Amino acid sequence: MTSLCYSYLSEAQNCTISGYITDEKSGETLIGASVFESGLKKGAVSNSFGFYSFTLPRGAVEIHYSYVGYAPETVRFELSGDTVINVLLTENNVLQEITVTASPRETGVKGTQISAIQVPITQLKAIPSLLGENDLIKALQLLPGVQSGTEGFTGFYVRGGGPDENLFLLDGVPLYDINHLGGFFSVFNADAIKNVTLYKGGFPARFGSRLSSVLDIRMNDGNNKQLHGNISVGLLSSKINLEGPLLSEKTTFNISARRTYYDLLAQPLLWYAQSQSEADKIKAGYYFYDLNAKISHKLSDRDRLFLSFYMGDDVLYAEVKDKYKYDTYAETEKMKMNWNWGNLLTVLRWNRVLSNKLFMNATAHFTRYRFDMGVGNSFQSDSPDTDNYDANMTYKSGIRDYSGKIEFDYAPNPGHDIKFGANYINHTFHPSVFVAKAHEGNTTPLDTVVGDRDVFAHEIVAYAEDNFSIGRHFKVNAGLHYSAFPVQGKFYHSLQPRVSARVLLQENLSLKAGYTIMSQYIHLLSNNQISLPTDLWVPVTKRIVPMKSHQAALGIFYSLKDIADFSIEGYYKTMDNIIEYKDGATFLNINTGWEDKVSVGRGWAYGVEFLAQKTVGKTTGWIGYTWAKSERLFNRPGQELNFGRVFPAKYDRRHSVSIVAMHRFSEKIDISGTWVYNTGDCATLGLQDYAADDDGDLKYIDRRNNYRKPDYHRLDFGINFHKKLKHGTRTWNISVYNVYNRNNPFLIIPYEENSGGNPKKVLKQISLFPIIPSVSYTYKF
Repeated sequence: MTSLCYSYLSEAQNCTISGYITDEKSGETLIGASVFESGLKKGAVSNSFGFYSFTLPRGAVEIHYSYVGYAPETVRFELSGDTVINVLLTENNVLQEITVTASPRETGVKGTQISAIQVPITQLKAIPSLLGENDLIKALQLLPGVQSGTEGFTGFYVRGGGPDENLFLLDGVPLYDINHLGGFFSVFNADAIKNVTLYKGGFPARFGSRLSSVLDIRMNDGNNKQLHGNISVGLLSSKINLEGPLLSEKTTFNISARRTYYDLLAQPLLWYAQSQSEADKIKAGYYFYDLNAKISHKLSDRDRLFLSFYMGDDVLYAEVKDKYKYDTYAETEKMKMNWNWGNLLTVLRWNRVLSNKLFMNATAHFTRYRFDMGVGNSFQSDSPDTDNYDANMTYKSGIRDYSGKIEFDYAPNPGHDIKFGANYINHTFHPSVFVAKAHEGNTTPLDTVVGDRDVFAHEIVAYAEDNFSIGRHFKVNAGLHYSAFPVQGKFYHSLQPRVSARVLLQENLSLKAGYTIMSQYIHLLSNNQISLPTDLWVPVTKRIVPMKSHQAALGIFYSLKDIADFSIEGYYKTMDNIIEYKDGATFLNINTGWEDKVSVGRGWAYGVEFLAQKTVGKTTGWIGYTWAKSERLFNRPGQELNFGRVFPAKYDRRHSVSIVAMHRFSEKIDISGTWVYNTGDCATLGLQDYAADDDGDLKYIDRRNNYRKPDYHRLDFGINFHKKLKHGTRTWNISVYNVYNRNNPFLIIPYEENSGGNPKKVLKQISLFPIIPSVSYTYKF
């Protein structure tokens, strides 16, 4: 379905066609939809807000609009002036007889983008999940080039990079911590998400500030036709999503909320523990929640306003209270702990179509990440002979950002698609602060603050890129990204060229290459196997310089019409000025600042990735394979790690295989399954002992990451039963995690086994997740 509006703004030979591409039922804008004129074989792609624009000569035109999972639309008319065409596409994931054969999609065969993957959100939500909890990050771990870290957790390691080298954008705004429960779940609620694109290399100039990847996540705007929603109840959490128009179709809302109930499920155990102890009160629990909200308003045909909000927190608490009653007095002793950590994000965005060729997006946002940990102990007595005391210790860290950004999309003619813009961020870093307060009887109270001072910094970005054609077979995306980071009297800055090129060998076969330079001005300090809130985000300083990477990639892309897309890519990446904790250093050591706890070194990574992806039809999914190697070297004087020798990165894995499949038998039943295999990751183990004078035997470690864990593999399966009810659809999901009950390694511990009086050193494997069935219920209306 289309709506056309003609305006004769120009009498030149060329005319511009522009407009929005949206979902017919919901009014949601479609990101990355293809627009293609079959006669001249020219095309365009809708931007992050569903807007497209391209210029053609006057005359008869035949324009095809298409989007993955939607029925294509064709418009034929006589082009005689600048024209606005707003297109409504109908969702239909089953492959139709009519298809568009030439798609200019950014990540497809004909696009210039290399090392990027778009996965339909319907596929990501269909993947079997641990305990029935759909998780975006765990789904993306199944893609080639992405490593998962520790089993069952949402670690994200892309092409040999570290966990802090990934830029997570929610509606274009960075999120710092993406983990709940130490990485067991991510903060992204799949019900609130519209589009997901992962960039592993060949980064366009509009992206920056991280070395290894960009995950661009766009939230739903809200249905502008009628109220819709869904409610889902699982074993560990429940969630709700509501969307619809407010007063009229011009204003829409979308709100999603999720909360776990570990704290409620644990209450019977706590009651039992209290009954078996002398404590008068035992209170403990853990939960996390997420709240996503978005309001969109159409001010006019040219202006749209968006307000987005996200808030998510983890809360861990415990309290034990003992009361003692005597003849003449009573005493109360209380111990308590409170941990809170999470993100807060608010975004205000204004879109304006300045002309048929020029689109503007202006954004202001506020971001906050904070971690607060408190422990305390108190004693209160009615006896005049006993002193009361109260002691509390808190630990705090976090980041606070204020930002303004303006971006432009300019399409002067079909041969050029230009993007340019600028961004400013005001950073305030709170690296780590310990506060200790204590008071006993009539003694002088203790009130001490120890830790790193706040660091104030400014981040300034400007970029320009052009996606242009040279003839019919050669296409290039070239750009420059400039960034500056004034901090502590230093002015760090970097000019980063970016280029990707595509050579069309046949209509369905292309060769692509890309080269990028990236700079990064913030670091994550961590020495844990899993993500913990005690991991510290810190900026570059006058002593710690920015990280920098160079990455080159080369790939061949093939599209087998109506069946699947295939790609093989090779890459090589260098990383300079990366940091790691020195041996034995942790955030708990408050005697020195964080700059004295780290070493600065370099690394490199290279590999080959294969992907076969099918996104339409009753059977969809992908097969991925990665061969990769990632190494580190810290040999600067006074900062040596591993005796100044090369060592493998923690999650260096040689081989990774993933098979993901979904099949819809009918509107009532669909199934999905995944199988993954990974070479074991690395661990540092003391495999030999030597005698010390006073301390007994000490472990001898010959090198970092000196042990390779056993290989990892796992099969997951899920089935959905759908039934249409009077006012909606209900779905029962049954999932099985680790179907054949593989004991995969979580930790490897060396210990001495004494059998028959003969001590023997052995390695003990600890596994976390056996076969785990789960069930969830969803009602959609």
